[in-house]
Amino acid sequence: MIRHIFFDLDHTIWDFDKNAQETLTELYHQYQLNTLGLNSCEAFIERYTENNQLLWAEYHMGRITKDTLRAERFHKTFIELGITPELVPHQFEEDYVQFSPKKTNLFEGSEKVLSYLQKKYTLHIISNGFKETTLLKMERCNLNPFFKNVIISEDVGVNKPDKAIFEHALQLAGAKKEESIMIGDSIEADIRGAQDFGMKAIFFNPLNKDKPADVEWQILHLEELMLHF
Repeated sequence: MIRHIFFDLDHTIWDFDKNAQETLTELYHQYQLNTLGLNSCEAFIERYTENNQLLWAEYHMGRITKDTLRAERFHKTFIELGITPELVPHQFEEDYVQFSPKKTNLFEGSEKVLSYLQKKYTLHIISNGFKETTLLKMERCNLNPFFKNVIISEDVGVNKPDKAIFEHALQLAGAKKEESIMIGDSIEADIRGAQDFGMKAIFFNPLNKDKPADVEWQILHLEELMLHF
């Protein structure tokens, strides 16, 4: 019997892409990037998103540090789009990190689903997100009342999919593997991480990407959880 539900935050509850798009559009105009030759805001956001996802995948696996991720994602994007190094706006990353976590777009149905589940289960967050931004997102979106524990990889010292973070989360929750389940968008970090640890997992797949054969359970919308729990 499931008693504890562990959620990822970014890309699962907090709509990372929508919040990033809003922030980057504002910064594109604030920095007048069109005067640097970046004539398409959409192309800029698309290239950044690709680079950010690749770097986050490397961070999840412990191959790069937080500082490397933050130093490279925008610098790499500007260079690839033809901006010479001396014209790269170096304050851009700091402004993005300041403004983006204050955005409050959640995936459709998030609050409804969390309110429903909270009455029947104990809910927790396990996030590889950076501590200061994760806590700010939780506060700004009024998510803290839904969750007993917020486990952040920077505090634990390892990232999902490392088994140690799942072990820590269960110990903190006073939960057993067989009564726990992980819900997240990352196949490697959330789903395979939990499954390799011995927990059940649900792949949140709002873009309806191809589901790998080793992923047993997926949902396309959070409200599907209300049909299963």
